[in-house]
Amino acid sequence: MHPAFSVIFLTTLLGAGQGLYLAMVTGQLYAVARFLPVQEDQFYAIGSLVALVLLIAGLVASFFHLGRPERAWRAAAMWRTSWLSREVIVLPIVMALVFAYAVAHWMEWTTPLFQLGAALQVDSTLLLGLLGTLASLALFVCTAMIYAGVKFLQEWHTPLTVSNFIFLGAASGFMLAAAYSAYIGNPLVTFFGTWAVILTLAGLASRLAHLSRNAHLKHKSTVQTAIGVRHRVLFQKAQGATGGSFNTREFFHGQSQAVVDTVRYLYLILVFPIPMLLIGAAYVTESQSLPIAAFFAQFIGLLAERWSFFAEARHPQNLYYQSVA
Repeated sequence: MHPAFSVIFLTTLLGAGQGLYLAMVTGQLYAVARFLPVQEDQFYAIGSLVALVLLIAGLVASFFHLGRPERAWRAAAMWRTSWLSREVIVLPIVMALVFAYAVAHWMEWTTPLFQLGAALQVDSTLLLGLLGTLASLALFVCTAMIYAGVKFLQEWHTPLTVSNFIFLGAASGFMLAAAYSAYIGNPLVTFFGTWAVILTLAGLASRLAHLSRNAHLKHKSTVQTAIGVRHRVLFQKAQGATGGSFNTREFFHGQSQAVVDTVRYLYLILVFPIPMLLIGAAYVTESQSLPIAAFFAQFIGLLAERWSFFAEARHPQNLYYQSVA
């Protein structure tokens, strides 16, 4: 498939924004459980506002992929059957909850509304955080299922697509939370960095399993089924047209296999070992800059990973247009 950069930025920015918001809520929950020191409300408010900016940036990026942006609102009409429509509906809900969570912390609306058990006091920020967490997880699933639900693209049609989106998005968000904490000198950099490494390892396991699965795929479509000739030895010399078309532009990435392999090796290095090594070095040296470098290295790698994700999907129509593809 042709990797549209608008969709690449859409999915990576949304993932980082959702992950950062989940990191803020996780930090608050640990503080409520008294496993971490309680932070000032502004810490959660500013972190959530940064997450909101990333979500808005992802939404803006999506408009560059639309032929008629003024009709984007119609995408929500098919919510009963379309994962894209569900994403269009869930995304503004997530953005509203992230904004409300940030405002509630900024205004210090932390008066307990009710109490659970002997010690758990529930306020508006905690309720909004839990609702936002559920909505964020739903958005991860909706975004991933846009691709995992396409049955004829066998490279995408697997639960591993969903796990990749969740783990890699959450990892980038927690890595950003560690960078944010390091930048302001907050002691939670170790907490967020540890969770970022755990999620990165989970993402590595999921992505390697995905690559292994795709390497051993037996495609249902062949050159024989593409043109209706069942002879076992078949070579196509021309596509029946003298130039390119929408099909050859939109359903193939246009790069050599060497480029595809290089991008794969690049993201496997940038997304996984380098950020973890930088976080580990930050623990030892107590550096404030290494967690920031870890986030940027991983995010650049995620851009390459998402390009590879689209490029590795082999559209069946390219069997017919292979002389151009």
